[in-house]
Amino acid sequence: MSTFYSCSFEGYQDTLYTHSLRQFYRECDIYGTVDFIFGNAAVVLQNCNIYPRLPLSGQFNTITAQGRTDPNQNTGTSIQNATIKAADDLAPKVGTVQTYLGRPWKEYSRTVFMQSFMDSFINPAGWHEWDGNFALSTLYYAEYNNRGGGSNTVNRVTWPGYHVIGATDAANFTVSNFLSGDDWIPQSGVPYLSGLT
Repeated sequence: MSTFYSCSFEGYQDTLYTHSLRQFYRECDIYGTVDFIFGNAAVVLQNCNIYPRLPLSGQFNTITAQGRTDPNQNTGTSIQNATIKAADDLAPKVGTVQTYLGRPWKEYSRTVFMQSFMDSFINPAGWHEWDGNFALSTLYYAEYNNRGGGSNTVNRVTWPGYHVIGATDAANFTVSNFLSGDDWIPQSGVPYLSGLT
């Protein structure tokens, strides 16, 4: 069990390796380009700032690359109440670089974005393939109640594994449920976890 509070993770490709077990990040800044939040932990990133940067020429940005290899694993990446904006080096060139929420690193990749602000530079499709049809029917990607110019789900991918979910399903990916224990709830008095509506 690992907790990171008010930390900054600054890199390009593969910035933050959420390798395994249970991890919780709150009020952190995360910068990167390709697959920059990746791994196979059960991880919740709550109230974090996520800053895609300017990648190398010819590259596109993918915020997540989750690595679940078995449908029975209780792992995945849950991003709740984040702010997703272009980093200073990307901001003047957002029209020339595509930025996606994620792509499936492994067959049962699972990632949820909920209650987050997504600026308008997010590609309307939202998600990108890893390699052709790989994992498109076995992954679980979901969005719930996001806001901002990049949050519109009308033109999102139509993969079998992609879902726009409601509050009941979203509740499974909160800190208290996904990381299994009230001891993981920050004692701030702010009810981020009890009510998703």
